[in-house]
Amino acid sequence: MKILITGASSGIGRDIAREFANEDNELILVARDEEKLNELKESLKCKTQVVSMDLSIEENCIKLHEIAKDVDILVNNAGFGLFGNFTQTDLQSELNMIKTNITAVHILTKLYLKDMKEKDKGYILNVASIAGFLPGPLMATYYSTKSYIVRLTQAIKEELKKEKSNVKVGLLCPGPTATNFFKNANVKFSLKTRNSEYVAKCAVKGIMKNKFLIIPGIDIKLGIRGSKLVPDSILAKIAYKIQKRRK
Repeated sequence: MKILITGASSGIGRDIAREFANEDNELILVARDEEKLNELKESLKCKTQVVSMDLSIEENCIKLHEIAKDVDILVNNAGFGLFGNFTQTDLQSELNMIKTNITAVHILTKLYLKDMKEKDKGYILNVASIAGFLPGPLMATYYSTKSYIVRLTQAIKEELKKEKSNVKVGLLCPGPTATNFFKNANVKFSLKTRNSEYVAKCAVKGIMKNKFLIIPGIDIKLGIRGSKLVPDSILAKIAYKIQKRRK
């Protein structure tokens, strides 16, 4: 299989690549950090192509699709967060986040989904978060971007179902994960964190089973289910208290 993974230089994306790295697969690894991508490539025992690219630039998303054709699995993992009161966080950083977390995912999903529908096979995994199901005070923009990914992917799933398509889409919704994400976002959660290797194993297992909703950890599963029973105003208060415990 040919598998394209964005945000592959570290964390969940890197470990998903490691999980898929066998002689039967061909990997296309995408991120901005070419050095880290090449280091990862050297450690993998499969055919691997490295693409150093900033996906917050729309033209690069189009270019990536032109470079990497006939993909069997697309993992939209690139993304980042930002912590702080909405009126105090940097506007340009937030706009870049929206471009990376939403626009790039939207473009790549649309382009590769069209290809897959023509072949009537393929799988797209969009990496969201438990944040996609909650209001997110102190990380308002990040939570909003993940909510977009959740709703977009849910809608696409239903369209494919009505069309009786063999193409599948999925949502990976981890809770706090021990990666560079929280360091970059300048936030520390008091919730239990899981390592990226565990999340990646759950993701690949779910992909191979054509699962739609992949939630690593029973506590996160229960949290998402329970959130549907609680008013948004209460969820916002809970989220605020959790996120205020930061460095």
